[in-house]
Amino acid sequence: MKLQRAGFVAGIALTATIALTACGSDNEPTGSGSGASAAPGDCVSGSLTAQGSTAQKNAMDEWIKAYQSQCADAKVDYQGTGSGAGIEAFVAGTADFAGSDSALKEEEVAQADAKCPGGKALNLPMVIGPIAVVYNVQGVDGLQLSPSTLAKIFSGSITKWNDAAIAAENSGAKLPDATIETVHRSDESGTTDNFTKYLSKTAEADWQYSNAKAWKAPGGTGAAKSDGVATKVKSTPNTISYVELSFAENSDLQTAKIKNGAGEYVELSGESAGKTFENATVKGTDGDLALDLDYTTKTAGAYPIVLVTYEIACSKGSPKAKEIQSFLKYTSSTAGQTALAELGYAPLPETLRAKVEASVASIS
Repeated sequence: MKLQRAGFVAGIALTATIALTACGSDNEPTGSGSGASAAPGDCVSGSLTAQGSTAQKNAMDEWIKAYQSQCADAKVDYQGTGSGAGIEAFVAGTADFAGSDSALKEEEVAQADAKCPGGKALNLPMVIGPIAVVYNVQGVDGLQLSPSTLAKIFSGSITKWNDAAIAAENSGAKLPDATIETVHRSDESGTTDNFTKYLSKTAEADWQYSNAKAWKAPGGTGAAKSDGVATKVKSTPNTISYVELSFAENSDLQTAKIKNGAGEYVELSGESAGKTFENATVKGTDGDLALDLDYTTKTAGAYPIVLVTYEIACSKGSPKAKEIQSFLKYTSSTAGQTALAELGYAPLPETLRAKVEASVASIS
């Protein structure tokens, strides 16, 4: 079942006014939110090199194209190398900013901050991208999976598609007596980190591998980057995997309904994914906007497996501060967020977008 992008964006738009609770200070300047384009006065000539999250690669490609068309003397090069590689490049000084599907972990903060003399590394949420559970099983439409069953499949304790646990959640489905082939990211990935975080939060008894950017569970088949995962599932019968929504759509993959904390099997849509953000909190302080998502949400109709892609950038001290600020002003503007509409992404909720815009404005 292929999701309609317009419906996805419309659904997220319904949540545009949700209030994310800030655990830190709310004393940021109010963002304008009116940037229809990168006006000439906002353009900064020069080049930027960035890398990281493949989940946001399609968004970055669109943003770079639009930004460079408005700012002829600016050049931005973004490579989708994976979230882990992006953070490593930022720390090594070979990337001016990084894209990551997870906020910096505690053990990464000190090294990242060291690249920002007089400042710190900020987690700036920029792209909402729900994680679709995708599968390729002939004759099985509308697959339903609980967190427990999903965890057992990816940990290898459920190995057949007609296993009793799957059958119990899919009454009437013609499940084949076929071996399940799980597919996971072979490179370090924030998508993997978010997916395994979901499993560890919602199916602790059945998922023994915590969460990390690198896949820890035994077995399965690895595929590089989001497009590699989508291609593998598309071409291989009886596979199941996880991938950011835009890649599922681009490959026309079937997506499973996931059981949420309210006990409902929920189809991935704009409205259902947006409802999970109703309970999101900002846990960062002083311009850092790392989010805490509630994967166990009991909100009726909420699709619980979501991710937010962050840009990791220095608040102060970067030699490319002006160039970074100029580009991120565009990506965090209303126009920049709206530009994602046709790509399977969705705009940030307005309350969060304004906070991101304010943090970007303070970069120096």
